[in-house]
Amino acid sequence: MLEFKSKLTDTQYHQMVDAIILKIEEALDVLDETDLDFDYESTGGKLDIEFADRSKIIINKQEPLHQIWVATKFNGYHFNYHPEQDAWIDERFGDEFWHFINEAATKQAGRAISLKISD
Repeated sequence: MLEFKSKLTDTQYHQMVDAIILKIEEALDVLDETDLDFDYESTGGKLDIEFADRSKIIINKQEPLHQIWVATKFNGYHFNYHPEQDAWIDERFGDEFWHFINEAATKQAGRAISLKISD
């Protein structure tokens, strides 16, 4: 496998990932008004979401590589930004970040949910 080289500056990387984490937090705040049983905590570029069954999704920055790392109860995933697609893509499985995170959250929550409320 070829090594991916980010074309983002450190500033661009932090702005983009901070915006993603903020969007997810906004979606979680909306979901908090429903009967979905979960908890979340966001600190220093890391977001932990814990579901009713105690499983977690952890999203965090991997600054040296300019990646977003996601851990679920099933596996770990590393997302690189691809400017030609304007998307964060998992380096092993090729999943787009938003599609992936919504599917992962749905599996762990036990019902359909979305962690992105708008662009």
